[in-house]
Amino acid sequence: MKKVLITGACGYLGAKLSKHLAENGNSVTVFDSFDPSGYVEWTSLMSEIISGDIRDETTLSSLTNKQFDIVIHLISLDHHRSKENPNFVSSINVMPTWNLLNNFTKEGLEKFIYFSTIHVYGKLPNKIINEDHSTEPFNIYGLTHLLSENICNYFNGMTDTKCINVRLSNSYGSPVFSENNCWWLVVNDLCKTAFHNKKINLLSDGSPQRDFIHISDVCKAIKILINTDQKNMTNNTFHISSGNTITILELTHIIKKIYQDRYKCDLEVIFPENLISGNSDKLLKSEKYIINNTKIKSLGFKPVSNIKTGIEDIFDYLEKNLN
Repeated sequence: MKKVLITGACGYLGAKLSKHLAENGNSVTVFDSFDPSGYVEWTSLMSEIISGDIRDETTLSSLTNKQFDIVIHLISLDHHRSKENPNFVSSINVMPTWNLLNNFTKEGLEKFIYFSTIHVYGKLPNKIINEDHSTEPFNIYGLTHLLSENICNYFNGMTDTKCINVRLSNSYGSPVFSENNCWWLVVNDLCKTAFHNKKINLLSDGSPQRDFIHISDVCKAIKILINTDQKNMTNNTFHISSGNTITILELTHIIKKIYQDRYKCDLEVIFPENLISGNSDKLLKSEKYIINNTKIKSLGFKPVSNIKTGIEDIFDYLEKNLN
């Protein structure tokens, strides 16, 4: 059993990950500014629940004194809020990574897992992308995650703590808490729009590509990273991805087919003005980038949730919670 601290544990990914690790025999302490006391089934699984501000030095000292085996750091502003005042953005997206590592590495922490993003690469070429691909972020969200990655790299080399950067592709799936901000995620958004409006409004011709990975598979990947002996990790950066890339138009057609089979009615797909529907056969045959996940697969990871099952799961959630 590992003693695990998860920061941002009540967020979309954090809530699901906390539950998964607790159910798999770990002692999980959750830290977040959100109070989850209304979710008794979830809170009953946790060893301790701490509410606070990650920027507060007293709070950081209190967390450090508890001495954990593993720290998983998830706190970050989203894409939109990362465009705000640089001092504010840095105080949440960057400085807590430095402060947590500066404190915990002095206390014999075994592993620190930092959740980064594929956005550190910037624009992706249509080829296989390995973890050593050049990083050229084109937005503040990607830039601040790259800065935190570099902080992790520094402490990984200068201390005995194994500091791991996980570059997550595009996760999706139903949330644990109704308050979770997850409906801007592409798959979730399109499913919710279809469910409520009986139509999907695309913002492009559907040609943009994405690697979608179900949130349950993300949790399984982190469990593997926690339990893998440090000596078997030759590098400290891992992709967590499905390894399968599809276009937004292909995704839309999958959602449309599932929607029509479930609800026995048509789903209208609307393209932006002056754009016509893309050719799905042409897009299917077009070159695509691949977020290579061979490294984490070598540790035993295998994505098991396919996109169709994940979409069905989202519709199930919408039927139960958002009618």
